[in-house]
Amino acid sequence: MTCYNRRDLGLLLLRLSTGGVLAAHGAQKLFGWFGGHGLEGTGQYMESIGYAPGKLSATASGLAEAGGGTLLALGLATPAAGAAAAGGMAGAAAVHMPHGFFAQEGGYEYAATLGLATAGLAIAGPGRLSLDHALGHVLDRGWMVPVALGVTAAATAVMVGARNRRVRQQAEGEQETLFEE
Repeated sequence: MTCYNRRDLGLLLLRLSTGGVLAAHGAQKLFGWFGGHGLEGTGQYMESIGYAPGKLSATASGLAEAGGGTLLALGLATPAAGAAAAGGMAGAAAVHMPHGFFAQEGGYEYAATLGLATAGLAIAGPGRLSLDHALGHVLDRGWMVPVALGVTAAATAVMVGARNRRVRQQAEGEQETLFEE
């Protein structure tokens, strides 16, 4: 008989809560559940904030959140799940960065908190109350953590960089002429 310790219970609680929130958030994007706008509406929004093409961006974001969140809640493929969700939250934080830190002002507080929690789970692992543990950690090897986080960081940097370039170009195109010729 196995005795679970506080760490296992704490990781289970963190996985279920963080993973559940992300899964629901991703389901809003993908399926329009829980008051979301589905792929069409989310795609239009993504396009308006500089993530293009919008529908593809909405799909990637929704899968990172819904897929990563579900896998985290189950404790399955924890390094990849945590990294994918953290990447999605980094993309969201980039959108909210101009509004400061606090969420009540439209800031990145919420996205940063979820992103750091998911990255922490990717690093710490799922604990013994998980599918990864039940399956002998075949999808949760030590080498997978830096690989998953590194690949996700690189992909996120490319996507956020491209988005920031688009937003900057759009803002420059909307500036008024200072001098008439």
